[in-house]
Amino acid sequence: MAIADRMKIGVGSPHIFPDDAVDMTFAASFVRRAEELGYASLWTQERVTGSPTTLHPLSFLAWLAGQTSTARIGVSVLVLPRHNPVLLAKLAADIDVMSGGRLVLGVGLGNGTSDLPMYGVTGERRVTRFVEQVQAIRALWTQTPSGHAGTFYDLGDASIEPKPVQRPHPPIIFGANADAAIARSVRHADGWMGAGSGPLADFPRKVTLVQSHLAEAGRDPASFPISKRLYLAVDDDESRALRRLREWFGYYYGRPDNAEHAAIWGSAAKIGELLEEWAEMGVDEVLLNPVFDMEEHLERLADITGLA
Repeated sequence: MAIADRMKIGVGSPHIFPDDAVDMTFAASFVRRAEELGYASLWTQERVTGSPTTLHPLSFLAWLAGQTSTARIGVSVLVLPRHNPVLLAKLAADIDVMSGGRLVLGVGLGNGTSDLPMYGVTGERRVTRFVEQVQAIRALWTQTPSGHAGTFYDLGDASIEPKPVQRPHPPIIFGANADAAIARSVRHADGWMGAGSGPLADFPRKVTLVQSHLAEAGRDPASFPISKRLYLAVDDDESRALRRLREWFGYYYGRPDNAEHAAIWGSAAKIGELLEEWAEMGVDEVLLNPVFDMEEHLERLADITGLA
């Protein structure tokens, strides 16, 4: 049985431009071909400031809604403390409407608080605020008026229109790496995605942890997808593949050494073996994220997973 018959196969969309030249003609060709090949989802990620030339995911997803028609479109993840929940709920609802009900909203707490003052907030009680933001977004998506009145946001009379197409609302998944954040995902989210920068060696333990929390909470695993962003390079010349991955991790994360822990590189057989293992573990979806030779990888990964 093909890997694509056992779990959904998504792919990272080209909205990060390491050569500093934004090429929307290439981006359009890539996402349309991905849909033709049968990829289930197209994904973005958030980077607001800094040197990487990157389109913001909400801008890109609005554009992507008009370029595609069948694949789900998602972000993994927005650092939620940076965002006002009312504005985010409105923008996300609009994208869901424009895409015909294909949005997946991924959110995360973020790795620190040093950048929050530039967004007009502090790190004080940020976990409590984070959870309330999720609650406020759901209320705005599903109720008129929202009825939400909490510690940080009093939105009782607020409402947004149009509401999202998806009912009861678009899935909100948490991108999380720490064990406490994984537990929080099961309590408050509609799914969990393993961080792309997290070590691959620890991913099986985290999948087991999610499954354990789901069982303890009495949640149906079928309604809570487990997924993972996977940085990878398909190349029989492993030293060349690792060198190019290190270059990209240095460019985007500022940590070239992290490539050796968070990515996989090598032959098609090696990549396929890892994906087979994850399917056996109960992973529902994988977000394949090549970072160079994008068109070639799109075709080869379709072959490896059985899409093509």
